[in-house]
Amino acid sequence: MTAKPATAAVRATVYGYPRQGPNRELKRAIEGYWKGRVTADALRATAAELRRSNWRQLADAGITEVPTGDFSSYDHVLDTSVMVGAIPARHREAVAADALDGYFAMARGTQDVAPLEMTKWFDTNYHYLVPELGPDTVFTADSSRQVAELKEALALGHAARPVLVGPVTYLLLAKPAPGVAAGFDPLTLLDRLLPVYAEVLADLRAAGAEWVQLDEPALVQDRTPAELNAAARAYRDLGTLTDRPKLLVASYFDRLGDALQVLASAPVEGLALDFTERAAANLDDLAAVGGLPGKRLVAGIVNGRNIWINDYQKSLATLATLLGLADRVDVAASCSLLHVPLDATAENDIDPQVRRWLAFARQKTAEIATLARGLAQGTDAIAAELAANRADLASRAESPITRVPAVRARVEAVTDTDGRRSQPYAERAAAQRAHLGLPLLPTTTIGSFPQTDELRVARADLRAGRIDTASYEERVRDEIREVLSFQEKTGIDVLVHGEPERNDMVQYFAEQLDGYVATQHGWVQSYGTRYVRPPVLAGDISRPEPMTVRWTTYAQAQTAKPVKGMLTGPVTMLAWSFVRDDQPLGDTARQVALALRDEVNDLEAAGTSVIQVDEPALRETLPLRAADHPGYLAWATESFRLTTGGVRPDTQIHTHMCYAEFGDIVQAIDDLDADVISLEATRSHMQVARELAAHGYPREAGPGVWDIHSPRVPDAEEVAGLLRTGLRAIPAERLWVNPDCGLKTRGWTETRASLENLVAAARAVREDLPADNG
Repeated sequence: MTAKPATAAVRATVYGYPRQGPNRELKRAIEGYWKGRVTADALRATAAELRRSNWRQLADAGITEVPTGDFSSYDHVLDTSVMVGAIPARHREAVAADALDGYFAMARGTQDVAPLEMTKWFDTNYHYLVPELGPDTVFTADSSRQVAELKEALALGHAARPVLVGPVTYLLLAKPAPGVAAGFDPLTLLDRLLPVYAEVLADLRAAGAEWVQLDEPALVQDRTPAELNAAARAYRDLGTLTDRPKLLVASYFDRLGDALQVLASAPVEGLALDFTERAAANLDDLAAVGGLPGKRLVAGIVNGRNIWINDYQKSLATLATLLGLADRVDVAASCSLLHVPLDATAENDIDPQVRRWLAFARQKTAEIATLARGLAQGTDAIAAELAANRADLASRAESPITRVPAVRARVEAVTDTDGRRSQPYAERAAAQRAHLGLPLLPTTTIGSFPQTDELRVARADLRAGRIDTASYEERVRDEIREVLSFQEKTGIDVLVHGEPERNDMVQYFAEQLDGYVATQHGWVQSYGTRYVRPPVLAGDISRPEPMTVRWTTYAQAQTAKPVKGMLTGPVTMLAWSFVRDDQPLGDTARQVALALRDEVNDLEAAGTSVIQVDEPALRETLPLRAADHPGYLAWATESFRLTTGGVRPDTQIHTHMCYAEFGDIVQAIDDLDADVISLEATRSHMQVARELAAHGYPREAGPGVWDIHSPRVPDAEEVAGLLRTGLRAIPAERLWVNPDCGLKTRGWTETRASLENLVAAARAVREDLPADNG
């Protein structure tokens, strides 16, 4: 049956595109600038060429309206803070002296000035810089970057749409500035912020913008009546401006819920909604509010967060339904393509059958253009594409990779006992203290140490065949011995082997687990210039052989101090991978947990007394709607306990989390039943320690005292101050001393100095403890 074509031209568009370039040119240019090897002009030229290349690729793929303003040298929320003049007082001097250096100082800090806090962008693995606001904040418009990039695109002949973080989301993402009362609500600044947005919109209109997109993803979360009223007021005020472009208000990552009626009735010309599976309720909700008569609807029908090919037939059915609900329907990805790699055709090492199932950013733009053509001209116009799509979907569904009977039988055999330790925490803690003999305020690190240039060269030489495996492994042994020697000399209590053999905390394990597929070029931005290559969870998961036992055992043989075994937990293995979408996440998590359980048990059998199972993604994967939290947390905490539940009472289980809001998952942290948890705490000034105390968390904890995402070296006095703040919430017998996160991205010079200061601070604070604590 031929679908009825749309009656008007259909635009194909996206909300954003990967920034890094095919060979991570932006990362190299920025890091070269930081090191003094690249000039500011050269950095700007690289960025401009990448923007031009992105727009050209989009246009060549059939995207008829390209975004501008989505490109960033570090973070788009930080760019918004610059646009509205929300520069923290401690950074104003640096920004005034040099705008580019000041920008990076806000992002990374300097030796003298701390950076902005960083946390996860909703439930993704992208990190944004948190705006700091207070009752004295004065907003001023600076649209120069947004205007310049729009003019660049228009000059190249593209139909372009500037994309801005919307004013409501910006304020809802913000926090009280240092020194401002914790109860301050940044949303109270809305009336002060809206005139600045009005000025920016006027500038963009004057520069040639027909449409401007205002992103409001915060409205897909549970919002109070007061917050919804603020959104209504914001878009009433902006919508009734006379000197402005047409406004497209965009939401993504979930259903809009109550906010849909607010935006549908606002005096704006268009809405962009997510219509992928996780936001499928938007379709019925849109019909329930009477559709969008007189407005443009941009339908986010291609998943912008995952890498599986689109189901054209299903998407066209949804688009056909939407044609009756708006004056015009355009086709887009569900969110910015920032969250997926650039090009699947570069993955020559992936099984060609599996590669047929994958769509990275370039493939997704082709999908969007195909769907737009099918919607505009009818399905006969895309008959060949529909046939190929059906064949690829069938190939995936029927592949033996996706269903392994032995794996599924093992999951079915799991019992409640498998997910419980044999003794309660109090008894385990006594056994662990006797076994490990650690001092009060024990010191440790999170796991990784700096990846030296020599190690990276050795790894590249191994891949290229310039050295053999034996030579490479000797280089790894040298690194392990150096890391252990440094830790022993510094006086760290629980050591790590530094992970020199690992490329990434998820990819390393994915490459050794059956059912995973690793990419070679699938880089995705995590924050700033930090890019990761999420593996693809393509089928049922099992562990064919031990993954970490060999190197952990080697490290333990070099020292009498305990060396932690280091694993990545099941939730993070899912969250930082492109997870399969053809079965419930909980089922996949149990498969991964059982594979990791085998590794934990083998580490213990080999003599490892401390085992860390990292779950930094536990909070970021929390659904955006509260109604969906219980189901997620049930399988997430169960999978962790299933991983760790089989060890002896005197084996100490650690976990680690970083860069997220922990307050609303403290009960889940408790439910993990880990013996020790380490968490990011420096940029939030030990907030998590207070949250654990308020909950009555009964186990040991290490809120971080060194922000490793900044190049600055904290002195011993600063670290001691954070420790003393931590001690006001967590008693000394349960407080650990550690950095915020792993040290892979840091250099050895700052690592040595910072860890020496960390140990010195722990000793000083330990000496100050009352005698009954010592």
